Amino acid sequence: MAKKNVFIGVVSVLIILFSEEAYAEETTIRILHTNDAHGRAFEGELDGIGYAKMKTLIAENRGEHSLLVDAGDTFHGTTFASLEEGRTIADVLNAVGYDAFVPGNHDFNYGLDRLYELEETIDFPVIAANLLNDEEEPLFEPFMLQEFDDVTVGIFGLATPETAFKTHPNNVAAVTFEDPSAAAQRMVDLLQQEGADVIVALAHLGIDETSEHTSQKVAAEVQGIDVIIDGHSHSELPTGLAGENDTLIASAGEYLQNLGVVDLVFADGILVEKSAKLIQQSEVEAIEPDEKIEALLAELEEGQQAILAEPVGHTAVDLNGEREHVRVEETNLGNFIADVLRNATEADIALTNGGGIRASVQAGMITKGDLVEVSPFGNYAVTIEVTGAQLLKVLENGVSGYPEPSGGFPQISGFSFQFDPNNKPGQRVHSVLVKGKPLQENETYLLATNDFLAAGGDEYTDLANAPIVNEFSAVDELLIEYLQDAGEIAPKREGRIQMAAIPAETQAPLHAEYVIQPGDTLFEIGLRLNVQWPKLLEMNPSIRDEDVIFSGETILVPHTRT
Repeated sequence: MAKKNVFIGVVSVLIILFSEEAYAEETTIRILHTNDAHGRAFEGELDGIGYAKMKTLIAENRGEHSLLVDAGDTFHGTTFASLEEGRTIADVLNAVGYDAFVPGNHDFNYGLDRLYELEETIDFPVIAANLLNDEEEPLFEPFMLQEFDDVTVGIFGLATPETAFKTHPNNVAAVTFEDPSAAAQRMVDLLQQEGADVIVALAHLGIDETSEHTSQKVAAEVQGIDVIIDGHSHSELPTGLAGENDTLIASAGEYLQNLGVVDLVFADGILVEKSAKLIQQSEVEAIEPDEKIEALLAELEEGQQAILAEPVGHTAVDLNGEREHVRVEETNLGNFIADVLRNATEADIALTNGGGIRASVQAGMITKGDLVEVSPFGNYAVTIEVTGAQLLKVLENGVSGYPEPSGGFPQISGFSFQFDPNNKPGQRVHSVLVKGKPLQENETYLLATNDFLAAGGDEYTDLANAPIVNEFSAVDELLIEYLQDAGEIAPKREGRIQMAAIPAETQAPLHAEYVIQPGDTLFEIGLRLNVQWPKLLEMNPSIRDEDVIFSGETILVPHTRT
């Protein structure tokens, strides 16, 4: 009888345990997220879902316990955003109902003081734990806490230290960038003390392998971060990325082309499951736009018409931006734009693409709207380092399609070149002069261009492989600023790009000379010049040991244009 009672007791305990497990109270917290919108407020094939449809999509997916956050590069990038220095975007974000925001590098493009003004305008906090002043005090709120029933969510912000050179340096002169991992560890310790049940980093770091500070690096170096909601590298992670220390990294691509969704499932206050997904633009084409957001966008856009009509300067001559000209030859408008890029960035040389010039301007008064029509894409200026050899390849690409019109045809500043259209593509460019002196293939030049070309657009793949030195304002903004200062312009064709046969005495030789620099190895020289190091040994029999070369010596290398 005693054994029977024991058996009944054990069964009863098991029933109670299984019942408690079966009926454990579950709470799902959903975090909806966007990043790298770059001012793309309207729906478009290249511009994403747009905020009107995004508002509807958000409303359909928020759930009982939810947050809506943005991971930066939001207030800048289109004329709609920049004409009023982010004010229109702030109004839209308020209406959509965001809960938190971390600033990206381009959110500093109007300067720190303007970002403070935008912070006062928006109805949600700007959070960034690693942005400090000279006294190592935070410039913005470092974190926020949000309670949902029995669950406390701690969210802290991390901004990329690359902002120091991916906006104009003057914009962040008063900003100290703390190491993201150090700031993250400090935040995790603090939020755990504050009783956070789950810790989320809202980060503008990215996962680009060329960056020193990435979300993957933070996940590896800091324990206790459950989720990193990321921006900066424009990465589209359909189901998230598993970082170290059981950290889930989520990112929604760019330009509002996706809505990111992170679900956190809790049982009795303990996180038991987390997942990430994207709702893509192609899935929501039939969704109805939110009428209030649609009306707000129309109202804001209409309000900008007076700004677009404002005069900014005067041109004494017609500015030629005609498609049939800018895509096959030098034009005075192309020269003006390239000159502005070089002047604004203090670069050695500048190159932009004829396909980025979309309108001409008649002689007379120039308005802001005129310049927006000339450069309507929101592309921003960047500087990159290129060798003379790389520049030759870049120019060869630019004229490779001639005589057919090409969007990649170059408009240039700070140098000149000639090309022979009778030669086959890749062997046309010659007589390159930089500031009047012959191009040196081994010398490094600071080149100003736009972000589209810097990413390899129009098949400028050699630019995509070059290191970015700095990032600047949008091209149309730079044109407006230049004209406001200059008052009047009268650019002309200067013979920067000419067609001419390659002179016999300047025909490219089979070999070129290279002076070994301190720290060089044959392997590194080969990488730089796109040649296998055994080939260099073969061309230089005086080198007995590939590991022993001497600074200052001259060796033969393949000519880059053979």
